[in-house]
Amino acid sequence: MTRSKRKWDHIQYALSTGQTRLSGFDDITFVHQSLPDVSVDQIQLASQIGELQLSSPIFINAMTGGGGENTYQINRDLAQVAYRTNIAMAVGSQMSALKDPEERKTYEIVRQENPTGIIIGNLGSEATPEQAKAAVDMISADALQIHLNTVQELTMPEGDRSFVGALNRIDKIVQSLNVPVFVKEVGFGMSKETAVKLSSVGVSAIDVGGFGGTNFAKIENERRDRTLSFFNQWGIPTACSIIEAKESQAALSIIGSGGIQTSLDMLKALSLGASAVGLAGYFLKILLKSGKDSLENEISEIKNELIMMMTALGATAVSDLQKVPIIISGNTHHWLNERGIQTSKYSQRKALD
Repeated sequence: MTRSKRKWDHIQYALSTGQTRLSGFDDITFVHQSLPDVSVDQIQLASQIGELQLSSPIFINAMTGGGGENTYQINRDLAQVAYRTNIAMAVGSQMSALKDPEERKTYEIVRQENPTGIIIGNLGSEATPEQAKAAVDMISADALQIHLNTVQELTMPEGDRSFVGALNRIDKIVQSLNVPVFVKEVGFGMSKETAVKLSSVGVSAIDVGGFGGTNFAKIENERRDRTLSFFNQWGIPTACSIIEAKESQAALSIIGSGGIQTSLDMLKALSLGASAVGLAGYFLKILLKSGKDSLENEISEIKNELIMMMTALGATAVSDLQKVPIIISGNTHHWLNERGIQTSKYSQRKALD
């Protein structure tokens, strides 16, 4: 099977396998504030991940590219939406374009359609510094996202089977580039141990890519003759992963992604410790079903809803959300306590004066 055909298969299976409500956000409840003492016109959605300044914590996370005309059209449409709504966008893995120059246009279109916006490149942890530089140059990327996808590769019939030296390669990429390097999981979450290792080599931000969103184990199992069903439920729920990463590396920017489907999910991710939230599957479904205008409208509505909820909580900035009290219950509470993280300190946080 060609890489291009596999890329398009991933899109189709991502839509058919869907997403679950297993990301852990249903275990998070805000403590209501009856006297927030703020107005909606005081709310600022601007945020920062690493060295990048964002007008909004929402961004379009890595999805596709390198799959011929179909992925060209998707990336073109997503880039137009990102431009119109002034949000950042990450592309899918650019390795296919580095191996096949014919696929470059499926990525280059993003910068062509969004010449001044924040665009994030993407490669796997097998990449060399030379390939990383080429990926950044291809789309004039403002940052490079290195994705970790061990479970996907193991489930993929033609996937990699060795992951030796990945951290060392990431270190070399960080040292060689003049743009920030982010590291992202692809749906299986990041532990606090992983966050510590990544911080030690100087990455600027961690995208936890938690369990509960698009499930690449299920997608790859659809392509296997004998399924590895044990990987279908493998991973750290997104809510748990955000807290693990933030608790272990407080100074590092955390990006929440993985099963985020509503503005309330986004607000919870930000309150748990994320500085931004990435959406992929949810946005893709709207785009392919209803078109660019519907996706643009949805993003505008999400921004408005975030402002409304931040007003109710008395949080005028994204950073303020990490000061409001929340209750953590259910499996998320159990997971975090078993991992040595005391959830009571989240419920005892002081609401803003």
